[in-house]
Amino acid sequence: MNRRDLLVVTAGLAVAAWLVVRATYGSLPPLRWWLPVPLALLAVAEALGARTLRARLAAERAARRGATHPREGGDPTPPLVRPVEPMLVARLAVLAQASAFVGAAFAGVWAGVLLHVAPAVSRLEAAAGDTVTAVVGVLCAAALTAAALWLESVCRVPRDPSSSERLHGQEPSP
Repeated sequence: MNRRDLLVVTAGLAVAAWLVVRATYGSLPPLRWWLPVPLALLAVAEALGARTLRARLAAERAARRGATHPREGGDPTPPLVRPVEPMLVARLAVLAQASAFVGAAFAGVWAGVLLHVAPAVSRLEAAAGDTVTAVVGVLCAAALTAAALWLESVCRVPRDPSSSERLHGQEPSP
């Protein structure tokens, strides 16, 4: 995923949200601090999923290396690792890409709200609470985007170092 696309979504929605909030702030209901918390819960779930998937994929790769290189006795032992389904990894990669865009979009919206309410804290009584909510929203949305990008990176197939040597006409080193 291109990080620039996420930045464009964030910046564009920040400007749009700032314009909307600027025009309608007096008629908006008070923003409660817990409104962006679901984004944080999604971020935690995706980060845990990324950590678990990374560990399972690492164990599977280690088991494959162990199966191709027999142990000291000449008898290769079968791996005791439950393989990761390729469709699961593909679905998680799609989830990660979608979540990264959702996180970037919400980061832009909360940043737009913050751009309007932060300077108004000294003038408006409601702006203080709304500023806290907007800061929590930006942090939760950024956490979701970061967790999604991490999950997406875990879902990538690692490059095989021997394939680049073969491309240049060299034999892989033992």
